[in-house]
Amino acid sequence: MDSTSPSGRPQSAKISVAHAGKKPAPKDSTGEFLFQIFCAVIFLSMIGLVSYNAFLRYVFRSSFPPSEEWARFLFIYITFFGAIEAFYRHKHIAVDLVTDHLHGLSRKVCDLIAICFSLGAMLLLLVGGVSYVMQTMDTYSVATNINMTFINAVLPICAAAAIIFYLRDLWLLLRTPSEQVNPKISKEEKIARLLKENM
Repeated sequence: MDSTSPSGRPQSAKISVAHAGKKPAPKDSTGEFLFQIFCAVIFLSMIGLVSYNAFLRYVFRSSFPPSEEWARFLFIYITFFGAIEAFYRHKHIAVDLVTDHLHGLSRKVCDLIAICFSLGAMLLLLVGGVSYVMQTMDTYSVATNINMTFINAVLPICAAAAIIFYLRDLWLLLRTPSEQVNPKISKEEKIARLLKENM
């Protein structure tokens, strides 16, 4: 039996109405979808190679060294390409315990400082990554004889992509009026917005 609210309306009905009023999430573009497929292929290939090597060790008491090396390289790829996806969608780890309580100009200034520090860190990563790639241009992997440039190049690629995304965020934040940055909303306004979305 459904529980009822003080108004006598069943709680399950309220939940279904709330879900029915939600707008569908926007679909990904073709480029975003292809990038997700690319990351999925890398991830599944890594799992397949690790499983294959585990099978060889368990059944035949031996291993295939190139598969171990390829799995390690694919792990590096999925780490940095996954980071690009996280930067693009703002899904990276962030502590917002304090910033969620800031509104207007204070929140805008805090976000500007955070973006500037993040840009500085990514610039250091880009410069260091390029330098590291240059140092390993004549280095080859042991089992697969792959030039390490193709593996290490993912580091500056990730940093460059993050810089582009941060510059985009910086531009959008500078163009946004301070009063529109995380505006403070009263409880009555929140209730009114929820009712409007659910109707």
